[in-house]
Amino acid sequence: MIDLRLLREDPDRVRASQRARGEDVALVDALLSADERRRSSAVRFDELRNEQKTLGKLIPKATGDEKTELLKRTGELSAAVKAADAEQNEAAEEAQRLLLQLGNIVHEDVPVGGEEDFVVLETHGTIRDFGAEGFEPKDHLELGEALGAIDVERGAKVSGSRFYYLTGVGALLELALVNAAIAQATEAGFIPMLTPALVRPRAMEGTGFLGQAAENVYHLEKDDYYLVGTSEVPLAAYHMDEIIDADKLPLRYAGFSPCFRREAGTYGKDTRGIFRVHQFDKVEMFSYVNPEDADAEHLRLLEWEKQWLTALELPFQVIDVATGDLGSSASRKFDCEAWIPTQGKYRELTSASNCNSFQARRLSVRMRDGKKVQPLATLNGTLCAVPRTIVAILENHQLPDGSVRVPEMLRPYLGGREVLEPITK
Repeated sequence: MIDLRLLREDPDRVRASQRARGEDVALVDALLSADERRRSSAVRFDELRNEQKTLGKLIPKATGDEKTELLKRTGELSAAVKAADAEQNEAAEEAQRLLLQLGNIVHEDVPVGGEEDFVVLETHGTIRDFGAEGFEPKDHLELGEALGAIDVERGAKVSGSRFYYLTGVGALLELALVNAAIAQATEAGFIPMLTPALVRPRAMEGTGFLGQAAENVYHLEKDDYYLVGTSEVPLAAYHMDEIIDADKLPLRYAGFSPCFRREAGTYGKDTRGIFRVHQFDKVEMFSYVNPEDADAEHLRLLEWEKQWLTALELPFQVIDVATGDLGSSASRKFDCEAWIPTQGKYRELTSASNCNSFQARRLSVRMRDGKKVQPLATLNGTLCAVPRTIVAILENHQLPDGSVRVPEMLRPYLGGREVLEPITK
């Protein structure tokens, strides 16, 4: 959540942020009104309580009519205090409810617009000219089936659409990617983590996934648990309700977990193969930093993602995501999009988000710097979303006979294999 002091001192900035996100600007004024009611009712409650305490000291000394009047006033005050307390609590709950609906303040450099209004910042690698090489590229599913690596037919039989099996060399390729990603992250100073896939409501709400993203979250109603869509959620909640000494920052974690997404609203999009699925594995980087270091850490996360995609020998571009496509928690987000030959366009593979203190305020994660205690900043960055990375590797590194060249960086994690060979021709 945002700092209420910012809302009070500069509401126009918050309104501008909401407008840029394409979200309800009236929410700002409703929140200001609720906050004012909360503050005024709190003052009223304190005044009545003080009067009540004063009368409580006078009553033992009073006699006769004076005591009768004091007792009468005490009874009136008791009812008034209860009413003021109820009003204060009601206003506080309303303010909190509205505050949780408000998105993070967007960074001033973020391009304004919707999903297609991103700005391309960098382009890396060379897109292969398959025509010049004399063959038409196959898509990842055709390649994966020939390699004995992907089985979506049985995935659908067992679990429904957008589920799949990785088999044989496909399973080995996932394990190779995960081990290579964890190795890179560990070398960069991240602490590897295996995180829970089920979390309580506060963890999911605290990271901002029960707002506009709630439709894509799986909820187990009987037990009131949520299936995470990213290990960002348990990593952000790892230090929930804790105070961390500033000299211990930054804290960096690399979480590996299964991820679950309903993919609501995407029916008909990317239905072939394993590009957009309901369950997948992912390695996620997560940083806790001093707020003044957040922008620099954001660029560091992006550099680690670029290092990873370069090592996989994939052509990719870096985009500055527009305001309407940020998600509620991020103030700024960079995506790395790999070239997918059979689609003829770049598609998102990794993402790095700066959430500033938005998640830390919701989860009560603070830092102590001397005598000062304040919310710290959190950032997250996808290093390897496995299925999409497999898609990009298969399509970009395919050979005319349907085999796939293994990027040199991955070979030690695949038993030295240089090429993945089809098991069917």
